[in-house]
Amino acid sequence: MILTANIGSASKKYSLFRDAQEMISAHFEKSGQDFIVSWKKDGAVSQEVITPDQYEMAAELVTTHAKQHGTLIGIGIRVVAPGKYFQEHRRIDDEYLTKLAKAQEFAPLHISATLAEIQEMKKLFPQTLLFAISDSNFHKTLPEVASCYALPREFVNQFELRRFGYHGLSLQSIVKKLRGTDGAIPEKVIVCHLGSGCSITALKNGQSIETSMGFSPLEGLVMATRSGSIDPSVILLLAEKSGLSLRDLEKKLNNESGLLAIGGSSDIRELLKLEKKGDAAAKLALELFSYRVRQYIGAYAATLGGVDALVFTGTAGERSAIMRARILAGLEFLKLKPAARANNKILGGTDGQISKPESKIPIYVFTTNEAEEIRQIAKGLSS
Repeated sequence: MILTANIGSASKKYSLFRDAQEMISAHFEKSGQDFIVSWKKDGAVSQEVITPDQYEMAAELVTTHAKQHGTLIGIGIRVVAPGKYFQEHRRIDDEYLTKLAKAQEFAPLHISATLAEIQEMKKLFPQTLLFAISDSNFHKTLPEVASCYALPREFVNQFELRRFGYHGLSLQSIVKKLRGTDGAIPEKVIVCHLGSGCSITALKNGQSIETSMGFSPLEGLVMATRSGSIDPSVILLLAEKSGLSLRDLEKKLNNESGLLAIGGSSDIRELLKLEKKGDAAAKLALELFSYRVRQYIGAYAATLGGVDALVFTGTAGERSAIMRARILAGLEFLKLKPAARANNKILGGTDGQISKPESKIPIYVFTTNEAEEIRQIAKGLSS
């Protein structure tokens, strides 16, 4: 059996597989003021409210169930870290842990949680092989013009400063769904992964040629609690005037910005409720979110020289018909023709097409399956 662990910016997801069959899945997340875990065990679905301490002990709660099903041959853990070394899927050994710990200098908020998860799994399963599954591996196809920063070469070479991109496991899953029975795939595809972390990727023949996240997942779109791209001069000013350390500023940009900073909540569902009550700040947050996504879709249509398909995925992309409709409003010039009835029917957990039958460019909503991608890669590494 293989256990997968996917530690995101606002959730923890685990799946236990026997061959290709998912035996157990658990999704831990914060919803409003509550911490919730959604279980799927042998086909039965349940949900319960848990304490913050239980959220922190998620791995232990999951492995209590996992150990009842037999012996693990491997554990695959999604890793989000900058650097060419981390663009490869690797077995986790002492060398890997040393390099990952050192990489905390560049992205401490993202890597510290992963390191803690690895150490917890080593404690719970001391005899089981652990594998680091790279979330940036998919973007190795980025051309140099899309991956480079216009910075002095000595800095670029010394610190490996380039755009690596993330959400690669999600994109791998989407590419498989786009392929027809004959293996063909639309040539020019834009994928909008909209969750707590958000990214947009331009695919050419199934390969990444441009993506909105960069050296870290902070670049790009306005996200739940992340600022997305801003003028670097703002950071310099804040570092000089605010009295905060650079690490404290990084926490502000990652954990206290984005939708949360503008609208007072990081949850789109809550913002929609506030907007309905006349809350101007919530309205602005939602408008800015939609505005930035539209901007990237337009830019990537130019990068690709057209669009053959548009895909929504990620928590908000899969569940929020309202936000999909808002994003698509104003994109008629790209010949994107959404069907309101079809869009309103897809509210999470299912795949579907939300474009009008006569639309030459299909618009899809796909559920992404990062756990299955992790499983397949971990199985390959363990054999």
